[in-house]
Amino acid sequence: MKKILALALVLAMALPAAALADTLIMATNASFPPYEYVEGDVIVGIDAEIAAAICAKLGYELQIDDMEFDSIIPAVQSGKADFGMAGMTVTQERAQLINFSESYATGIQAIIVKEGSPITQASDLTAEGANYTIGVQLSTTGDLYATWDIEDEGFGTVSRFPNGNDAVIALVGGKVDCVIIDNEPAKAYVAANQGLLVLETEYTVENYAACIAKDNEELLANFNAALAELIADGTVQAIIDKYIPAE
Repeated sequence: MKKILALALVLAMALPAAALADTLIMATNASFPPYEYVEGDVIVGIDAEIAAAICAKLGYELQIDDMEFDSIIPAVQSGKADFGMAGMTVTQERAQLINFSESYATGIQAIIVKEGSPITQASDLTAEGANYTIGVQLSTTGDLYATWDIEDEGFGTVSRFPNGNDAVIALVGGKVDCVIIDNEPAKAYVAANQGLLVLETEYTVENYAACIAKDNEELLANFNAALAELIADGTVQAIIDKYIPAE
């Protein structure tokens, strides 16, 4: 069942009630820490806080609709959600379906393996004779890259799961040989599951952005203007640093 959760931060509370008469709905998949995850009965994380700060600047309340990742773009296209934020990577394929905001963060696709795995670097997945089963979250860039680079080229099989946690459970249970997923969630999953590790070699680097319907140019312009201000005044970086402390 979808969880529809209202998120209000201190910044939003500072606006007069009249200015908060309207609501923007954000579509996300709340199983992607630290960008979005459930804490108690509230969705929190980098995307949730950045979205709340943007909505506050624009005079809106924020409502977060939790759904499967591959439902986010259809929800935005159909108007069920005003925008989507879910650690979503900017790709040409997605840009044909929706508009992307300016990027607000950089992500790394990482590889999770069991300790002692024969997979010790990214190139092992496409080495001659490789035949691994790769766990991914359905419709994510991990899914896309693994499909293009590994499955389509005959180096292995991609096993797709509705969320990252299910993919990691499959790895722990020996049903897949590794999981390709964004680096920060990868670190969180490894910390929560003994016997796993994140390979040092990254799979790829990508940019995150919000997605907005093609016919909603006004929201896109306003969203980008608010985001630019929040980047310029350090708010976005402060939110990122809160969840991803400098190492």
